[in-house]
Amino acid sequence: MNSTKIFHTTFVRGLLGVILACMVHLVAAQAYPNKSIRLIVGFAPGGPNDIAARIVGQKLSENVRVPVIIDNRPGANSMIGMQITARAVPDGYTIAMISASATSNPNVYTDVPFDLLKDFTPITVVASGVFILIVNPSLQVKSVKELIALAKAKPGQLNFASSGLGGTLHLAGELFKSLAHVDMNHVPYKGGAPAATDVVTGQVQVMFSPTAVAMPHVKSGKLVALAVTSSKRSDLVPELPTIAEAGVPGYETTGWYGFVGPAGMAKAVLTTLNREVVKSLSNPELKQQFTKLDLDPVGNTPEEMKRHIQAELVKWAKVVKDANLPRGKVF
Repeated sequence: MNSTKIFHTTFVRGLLGVILACMVHLVAAQAYPNKSIRLIVGFAPGGPNDIAARIVGQKLSENVRVPVIIDNRPGANSMIGMQITARAVPDGYTIAMISASATSNPNVYTDVPFDLLKDFTPITVVASGVFILIVNPSLQVKSVKELIALAKAKPGQLNFASSGLGGTLHLAGELFKSLAHVDMNHVPYKGGAPAATDVVTGQVQVMFSPTAVAMPHVKSGKLVALAVTSSKRSDLVPELPTIAEAGVPGYETTGWYGFVGPAGMAKAVLTTLNREVVKSLSNPELKQQFTKLDLDPVGNTPEEMKRHIQAELVKWAKVVKDANLPRGKVF
């Protein structure tokens, strides 16, 4: 066989391979979804990530008519669950709920086992929300100024809980320490719910908590709410001042939650997922549930979510640097 025929044969085989691959993607996309979707949550059940994931997952399941199964994989500040997601087949049947913690991890740990921008496919930002500064009643403080005064009187004797080392709730506390010029010890947990439980029992005294986790304990009198972390007051608890209003000028920290899949998802599958999640977020019942949690539904495009992640990586790098936090290992 001459070189021309060899080239022709090779070219045709290559072209057929490309066509076949495209047809496989097309068939898969047209059939998607035809089985249950696994939604990985990198924190313990009962926390804000878990609650938001279950609310959206239920509506998504109703829209696409297949089960959306929540798979809690707590640990390493959500990185265990994210690592599982990054290694999954990019067919749209394994996705993950991530939060702002995902964008702080690369600035805190030296051994993050994936690249947030390269190893994941952004789907959409699901919601944004504020945090509440809560304390155990035994501290007998009723305001941010009183907490600061107590912390200064007892340097290094107060402990604050978070959902994980290097996470948003941890950095919310570090930012507070830096701007208020106080010394408190950080105690990390595997989720917001177990952290808040130990604040209730008095094992730790302070926490920057998601509203959904904090308010039931505040309403029962087991915890005292001092302020919100956002730049403006919350519509859900308008009686609480912002931390900036309450005596720490320049303080602001907010959280967000979103869906990602493994890198390499077919565009048609990604389009379907984005469309159906955004549709879920417009559901009146879901909006009502989010309002009770002090969450605002978002529902943007994959490209917008990618730009948001890039901006958050820059933001938290500055917070970590300003707080002079040493970088460590988690695995």
